[in-house]
Amino acid sequence: MSAAAVLEAPSASARTPRGLIHTVLRLHRGALWIWLAFVTATAGFLLWLLGPGAEAAQHKLAVYGYAGLIMSDGPATEYNDLFYYPDTLLTMGSFAVALFAGGPLIARELESGTAQLAWTQSVSPARWLATALAVPAAFIVLGTTLLTVLYHQLWSTHSNLLVAGIGPRSLYFSLGPATVAAPLLGLALGALIGLTARRTLPALAFSGVAYFLVYAFRGNHWPFQGRYQQPELSSRSRAFTSAGTEIRDPGCYDDKACLAQHDVVRFTREYLPSSDYWPRQLLETGVLLALTAVAVALAFGLLRRRAAIG
Repeated sequence: MSAAAVLEAPSASARTPRGLIHTVLRLHRGALWIWLAFVTATAGFLLWLLGPGAEAAQHKLAVYGYAGLIMSDGPATEYNDLFYYPDTLLTMGSFAVALFAGGPLIARELESGTAQLAWTQSVSPARWLATALAVPAAFIVLGTTLLTVLYHQLWSTHSNLLVAGIGPRSLYFSLGPATVAAPLLGLALGALIGLTARRTLPALAFSGVAYFLVYAFRGNHWPFQGRYQQPELSSRSRAFTSAGTEIRDPGCYDDKACLAQHDVVRFTREYLPSSDYWPRQLLETGVLLALTAVAVALAFGLLRRRAAIG
């Protein structure tokens, strides 16, 4: 069934807000199922990293200390690499949101005439756009909030297993409310570009480029994530003797004789919190939401003008 056929003979209830929501869900149910599958799979991966995935690396840390984490081709280094995958998935999800908003959500509906058909059946252009944005925004906020909470829990529980460097700092500053705000900006940018291009393929291309520029800017400018900025996060490693006395990590690697010489039976390690985390997070979130609001306002202004001309 085509999108136009869905709106061909709407009932009175289909013109209500609830009816519009149902229509948006029906037209884009494929994208909805893909999003739900993405959230479910990523959440499952995060839960695995929280539980059984960390066991071997945690054992390596407890027995050999930080030296055990930097041994090449071991369970600890493999876990270190896996730890960053959900961050990459969240970034890809934000790109996908921008592409979806620019293409199937807005431009395709304009290109096929579905949106114009809705406007002739007691659905105003503004209400059409508001519903088209509000429905996916609700799923985006719920999904990314769940994944961000799980990821932050993973950081709190097992960040001690990460090899020091720029990576942990970058990840630390990318987990927070800004993680939820970023795909909302992608949604707004995609909608604005979709209304401007009014053709699916150009809207997809321009939406991808626009969000890439946003992503690149976030990675290199204060107060954003600052992927390539120093200093690294401070960490603290501790070793404990059989008597429970805390000593400095002797760096024995897997040398059992060295461990026995220092009477070390257990190691712990932690990344220390950074004082500029929340200032950066709140400011970045505010900037992203402000840009989202500007993009949405421009989209409604452009729609109003084109509807008046049309």
